[in-house]
Amino acid sequence: MTARPPSRRTTPDPVPAPDTTDEPTAGAAVPDPPAPTGAETVVDTTAAAPAASSPRPPAPRAAAAAPARTAEQARPRAAQPKGGSRGVRAAPPLSAEDRGRLLGGAHHDPHGLLGAHPVRGGLLIRVLRPCARSVTVLAKGLSAGLHAEGDGLFAGVLPLRTIPEYELQVEYDDTTVTVRDPYRFLPALGELDLHLLAEGRHEQLWHALGARTMDHQGVTGTRFTLWAPNAQGVRVVGNFNYWDGTGHPMRSLGSSGVWELFLPAVGEGELYKFEITRPDGSHSVRADPMARRTECPPANASIVHETHYRWQDAEWMAGRAQRPVHEAPFSVYEVHLPSWRPGLTYRQLATQLPAYVKDLGFTHVELMPVAEHPFGGSWGYQVTGFFAPTARMGTPDDFRFLVDALHRAGIGVLMDWVPAHFPRDDWALAEFDGRPLYEPEDPARAAHPDWGTLEFDYGRTEVRNFLVANAVYWCEEFHIDGLRVDAVASMLYLDYSREDGDWTPNVNGGRENLDAVTFLQEMNATVYRRCPGVVTIAEESTAWNGVTRATHHVGPDGFGGLGFGLKWNMGWMHDSLGYVSKEPVHRKYHHGEMTFSMVYAYSENYVLPISHDEVVHGKRSLVSKMPGDWWQQRATHRAYLGFMWAHPGKQLLFMGQEFAQGAEWAESHGPDWWLLDPSYEAEPDHRGVRDLVRELNRGYAALPALWERDTDPAGFSWIDGDAGEDNVFSFLRFAADGSPLISVTNFSPVVRHAYRLGVPDHIPAWREALNTDEPRYGGSGIANPDPLKAEPTPWNGRATSVTAVLPPLATVWFRPA
Repeated sequence: MTARPPSRRTTPDPVPAPDTTDEPTAGAAVPDPPAPTGAETVVDTTAAAPAASSPRPPAPRAAAAAPARTAEQARPRAAQPKGGSRGVRAAPPLSAEDRGRLLGGAHHDPHGLLGAHPVRGGLLIRVLRPCARSVTVLAKGLSAGLHAEGDGLFAGVLPLRTIPEYELQVEYDDTTVTVRDPYRFLPALGELDLHLLAEGRHEQLWHALGARTMDHQGVTGTRFTLWAPNAQGVRVVGNFNYWDGTGHPMRSLGSSGVWELFLPAVGEGELYKFEITRPDGSHSVRADPMARRTECPPANASIVHETHYRWQDAEWMAGRAQRPVHEAPFSVYEVHLPSWRPGLTYRQLATQLPAYVKDLGFTHVELMPVAEHPFGGSWGYQVTGFFAPTARMGTPDDFRFLVDALHRAGIGVLMDWVPAHFPRDDWALAEFDGRPLYEPEDPARAAHPDWGTLEFDYGRTEVRNFLVANAVYWCEEFHIDGLRVDAVASMLYLDYSREDGDWTPNVNGGRENLDAVTFLQEMNATVYRRCPGVVTIAEESTAWNGVTRATHHVGPDGFGGLGFGLKWNMGWMHDSLGYVSKEPVHRKYHHGEMTFSMVYAYSENYVLPISHDEVVHGKRSLVSKMPGDWWQQRATHRAYLGFMWAHPGKQLLFMGQEFAQGAEWAESHGPDWWLLDPSYEAEPDHRGVRDLVRELNRGYAALPALWERDTDPAGFSWIDGDAGEDNVFSFLRFAADGSPLISVTNFSPVVRHAYRLGVPDHIPAWREALNTDEPRYGGSGIANPDPLKAEPTPWNGRATSVTAVLPPLATVWFRPA
């Protein structure tokens, strides 16, 4: 992954708002006004308020302020309220400190200064409306103009004993709008939410933080909430206020670090960000870390969003937990959605991807990170919008449509999830509220040494909660069936990619990141508890003990298991690719690299991954790794896949490798689909490999011996693991009921006639179940057309044996005849 410079967003043009003819809401009874004095303005309660049946003139959206004006234009035109009002007294002025902090966006309690507050002798109402000429309070039977206090502040003491349900009529140079006052509402975030946030156990955090549309105190609008404990103040900015947050400061909810503001009439589709006043008094405009929808990059504003999708995958969801994943068929097609078929939207992909994957027989797709990311060249691994599917291909509901379509085709959906690090873009998480917040305070500890990004502070309660809830979010809100967790090794070790002296040992003097261990255990335990049938998969490249062990089982290293369901077998991937890349004449010297995987095959629950990482950055595509001419390359490619599908563990293959694409993958154009064009001369070569992948998956699903006992040593037995001189690997796989399958791979380019193999003595005959050398796959057609009869000839330590013909550079499966 490659770091990118911070993104630059363009402030969107304001969107015209619909007209409104809403009338003021009825409020409390208005008492008779006291007799006016010389210092008072008069409130006219008989003619000022409009009749209930009289429509108001058209106005912009209720929450919008007028366009910015010069300082001269913004000065109040008069010190007295407009119209024939009677009884509105001037309010006591704000202190210089409160006024300065409020106008500067650094006040923790704007609701204590703005809105309606009972005072001696009446009701004080103060409003902050930058650029307004006048503000009039409207309620049932009431129209009262407020005094201008300068800088957009308007206030007055009304002769009322109770707070009515009032509105504000705000006059600008070129328009007049009627709005509800955001500062007359109680907090829209409950005490239970704040309690769970403080404990770091809010497992549905997206319901508490971010932007949520709702009805609050009988009014429809959007509640904005943000965790920013180091901020002096926070204001909401968006297209609804022309990206000027002066009039929309948020309040701090006690010591929680959470800021909140309910904005009436702001609804779905509105763009927004948060303007944060940092501890040093400077300002920073940030996207919402909890945004569930974002603009399409390079724009980066958050979007108010609610889902309206109706799922149709109830049957899939009800059945996915019936069988443990490590005892079930599990073959994965890894996909980079933006480049699988470049230019397609989520909904267009839904008409093609499920059909393609189902035809090839894969049980699951794994989607490279779909969370929003600013730089396409990171392939999604540098996330800025952890709760938002990338807008490059559509809306969040469009992504739900794709997942739903895959489920209805009988295909599970895994997604890459990236809790290891995040980019440094100055509108995203880095030093979010002016100090390190999501990252550790120590800059050396925070900096990820490989990718120029920042690591998460797993020891901070709120950060751990953010990530755990994010894992749950994708599973619950998008019906994701599994999370492949990226770069786990970089999380587990304090010295990962660091030299001596560049890292600090843990409290026990070790190199383990104890906070990361605790986080991964909590994440896995929470996901498995809340989301039955979901599997978590670790990309962990070291020999950490207990990656797929239960969290409550303590291992010899003193740690409980990390709690993952599966782990990528990076050792098998490295060793096996190293072996097949050698010329056949040299393979006998590397034979042990292919058999070594069985030494540790049952130490974890493994996936065998031929992923995107193995076919980029000069590593060449899978078929191009193979030596020899084009025929030998394809033959070795096919033999390798046959060996892989028979080896204990689940399978994963990256897109393009299923039809032996010769070029490395590039996100700019995706797989070379033109290789499958019938007009291309070599099309049969590529189509043959794809046909083999289809048959591998079909045979795999039909043969429980290949998956039922993947994690049980009794499910595997070598026939001959030491045939290095022959470049042959032969072994038995067993189903739960003992049904056997033989897999034999000949990684030499010569035909081996009458090759003897020791077999179980209770099976009288064997027949081919799959042969990667069949002509329809592009092979030479060497086969065993007749059943192989067992003979009482001891071989390979068994009492009976068979003789078979082994095709060149091929894998053959045999099953009982």
